[in-house]
Amino acid sequence: MMLQTKLPKVGTTIFTVMSQLAQEHGAVNLGQGFPDFPVPPRLVEELDRAMRAGHNQYAPMTGVPALRQAIAAKTARVYGHAPDADTEVTVTSGATEAIFNAIHAVVRAGDEVVVLDPCYDCYEPAIDLAGARAVHVPLDPATFAPDWQRVREAIGPRTRMLMINSPHNPSGAMLSADDMRELAAILEGTGVFLLSDEVYEHIVFDGARHESVLRHPALRERAFVVSSFGKTYHCTGWKIGYCIAPPALSAEFRKVHQYNVFSTFTPGQHAFAAMLRDDPAHYEQLGAFYQAKRDRFREQLATTRLAPLPVPGGYFQLVDYSDVSDLDDAAFCRWLTVEKGVAAIPLSPFYDSPPPGQRLARLCFAKNEATLDAAIERLQRL
Repeated sequence: MMLQTKLPKVGTTIFTVMSQLAQEHGAVNLGQGFPDFPVPPRLVEELDRAMRAGHNQYAPMTGVPALRQAIAAKTARVYGHAPDADTEVTVTSGATEAIFNAIHAVVRAGDEVVVLDPCYDCYEPAIDLAGARAVHVPLDPATFAPDWQRVREAIGPRTRMLMINSPHNPSGAMLSADDMRELAAILEGTGVFLLSDEVYEHIVFDGARHESVLRHPALRERAFVVSSFGKTYHCTGWKIGYCIAPPALSAEFRKVHQYNVFSTFTPGQHAFAAMLRDDPAHYEQLGAFYQAKRDRFREQLATTRLAPLPVPGGYFQLVDYSDVSDLDDAAFCRWLTVEKGVAAIPLSPFYDSPPPGQRLARLCFAKNEATLDAAIERLQRL
């Protein structure tokens, strides 16, 4: 039987490839974006309490009511917008599921979806599976800021959705209030939906404010806004996220969700409900927690031949390795892992067409100090 793949451009993700390579060669893994320090002890206690209380069966399709209500209250507190917990908040099995659901809720065969390169690798496969086409608009190769005129020019009669990500993976760049106003002007009068990937929303530095789409009425009325508990609470393996969207969009989103996973890890939902309700200090202090890690890591990188780029948000550090090697980024990251014992992620897999001659790699600093110290010791030998 001849099989014709639905995803001809997709292989094993670069994150899996580099993590496997790191394991095979005993490298310090600063590639895949997962913390190697514990989750908040209170969260573990709440999870245990939920399981012992019998919350081990299917959750309601849209999410445990207490969690949806806690999300709505937190959103009102942080962004000044109070979504309806029943009609506008949906709990998902991670942000990746939420992104997939949002695309398939409104994007149809023959449509176009504008994405800003570099972008996370789950975006385009979901677009392809919808029978649509990703239209790639490059960000500035030095600052990773959008060129809004190029975005405007990319929107045409077939454009169904525009996807944004702030704080940005892989660069950490952030969209400003001016960016949001420009985006609103571009989308005004169009039928284009907006998907805003905000999984690093609480990891912002230097006193900056995360400009969530939820702060901007003209944008949120056409938007799916995606968040991640895994990023906020150091538990990427729990795979719990959520989407906030207006009632009509949420209704379509839920049609996909109910036949995708139907419901999400029940005791974890109860645990997060308690954390949001009783311990807001965790997400309020998350930026300061990671800023200390960022600053220490950047000081250490100054003792190596790698040149760090600015990091406004998120927990990734881009480094320019031009002074070390002329290899392309994929070859360099493989060499760095196998020969020097530090795993990094190349940027080219985040692009449709990488900038020629770009010599950047992504390092994750969501690690404990011992891990980062071990990596720096090896990087100092470059």
